[in-house]
Amino acid sequence: MDKTRIPVIVGTGQVTDTTSKPEEGRSPLQLMHDAVKLAAADSGAQDQGAALLRGLDSVTVIRLFADTLPRFASPFGKLANAPWSIAQRVGAANATDLVCPPQGGDSSVVMLARACERIAQGESQAALVVGGEALRTELAAKRAGLQLQWGEDAPTTPNQLTGVKDMYTKAEEKHGMRSAIAMYALIGQALRHAAGQTVDQYREASAKLFARFAAVARDNPLATRRKGYSAEQIAEVNAENPFVGFPYTKLMTASAFVDQSAAFIVVSEARADELGIPQDKRVYLHGEAHAHNTWFVSDRERLDQSPAMRLTSRAALAQAGKTIADVDVFDIYSCFPSVVQIACKELGISPDDKRGLTVTGGLPYFGGPGNNYVTHAIAEMVQRVRAKPGAYGLVMANVGLVTKASVGLFSTERPNKPFMRADSDAIQREIDAQTKVRFTEAPQGDATIETYAVLHGKNGPESGVLLGRLAATGERFVANTPADAATLAKLEQVEGIGLPGTVTQVDGRNVFTPRFG
Repeated sequence: MDKTRIPVIVGTGQVTDTTSKPEEGRSPLQLMHDAVKLAAADSGAQDQGAALLRGLDSVTVIRLFADTLPRFASPFGKLANAPWSIAQRVGAANATDLVCPPQGGDSSVVMLARACERIAQGESQAALVVGGEALRTELAAKRAGLQLQWGEDAPTTPNQLTGVKDMYTKAEEKHGMRSAIAMYALIGQALRHAAGQTVDQYREASAKLFARFAAVARDNPLATRRKGYSAEQIAEVNAENPFVGFPYTKLMTASAFVDQSAAFIVVSEARADELGIPQDKRVYLHGEAHAHNTWFVSDRERLDQSPAMRLTSRAALAQAGKTIADVDVFDIYSCFPSVVQIACKELGISPDDKRGLTVTGGLPYFGGPGNNYVTHAIAEMVQRVRAKPGAYGLVMANVGLVTKASVGLFSTERPNKPFMRADSDAIQREIDAQTKVRFTEAPQGDATIETYAVLHGKNGPESGVLLGRLAATGERFVANTPADAATLAKLEQVEGIGLPGTVTQVDGRNVFTPRFG
């Protein structure tokens, strides 16, 4: 095979800062620059990787949360072209492929596959993927009244690839469901009901699952929460660990206010040879696939399944000629328990699989740096398979509301065929052919709860959200419950799925009034 067209990961770098005072904290750009320098040095290339960085022709920066969600917009300025800013700082004057992809936790895997594909097609010889967040420092600086300057102008704008698509319908948004907490609680409830679990059983199972993640974070010096929480601590509801969206507690959700950055560098084998990069530093992407489920949650026939996870994992493994039994270690996206639980179902593995489900500690304990968590997962997976030559590691990324899935398979083994991405379009066509649920925006009459959640604020339960089914037609609808304290408390005490009641419209919103026995 032509070495100029064989892509290989040669360096990774990670940065975590949990202690700097806000006036001394690093900006996202500074954190990213530091991670890139570590990745270059990690490659073992000559001159601590300086020549490696100068030779970059492609720089991708994973989209910052400040450029993704309005509520995370930074008061400290904006990077007009983050890839350009990074390229300038590392001396990559010849980098012309400057990319800032759309939002999503799958961006790191998809952009890695893109970099590999461009090398395989002769369009690139050296590519960098990096991302970072400084939300911990930003929050502390705002509270301290500091005025920081994190923005930078640029002569061009980055290639943003395809545009950003909203994750919520107007009906979902109207009923207070425009939040990951609301949607993942709804998905989790549907998942536990399909498994025949009570709420208490599900919360205990979720806590046991995440206790294993917390144990990995305890031993990871780059993790932001290293207390090694027990299942009892994760499940117990108290002032420090309240419900955020019943049935999930705070310790079951991603921790976004962190200062973290990660980077990896992909080059052709020919370039790696030129730079003297040792063989034991080289890791290959053996398989990758990505696809999305029925886009909107309220349109999905089953909330406890993910055809995208199932089909992309199969495709990535098949591309490498491997099965799930050949995988030595996993990192499964873990913003909420339901993501991991559905992934385990679709992969055909147990939640307590002895191989482990995370190499970092997961988003609640390692840290959830916006769209960039999976860059950390890839960086750590590279280190794991380097330490065990010939082993295979699988990284599964998630976007939105169990919306998009992306899978990458890694090993030090040199592939015996040219790199080629899986046919994700074929996977998508198979998913798109599935029937969507019948939905009505103006339900009236007798109905039952299909899945539900109780959303909490600082002072306790604030609202009930649900998906329901009309008794007469079977059509699905979204609704709120009455917001009185008695109704919300009762929904946390009884089995709400299947509960009968009446739905009507009040001031443009659907209100479902349950009939408790």
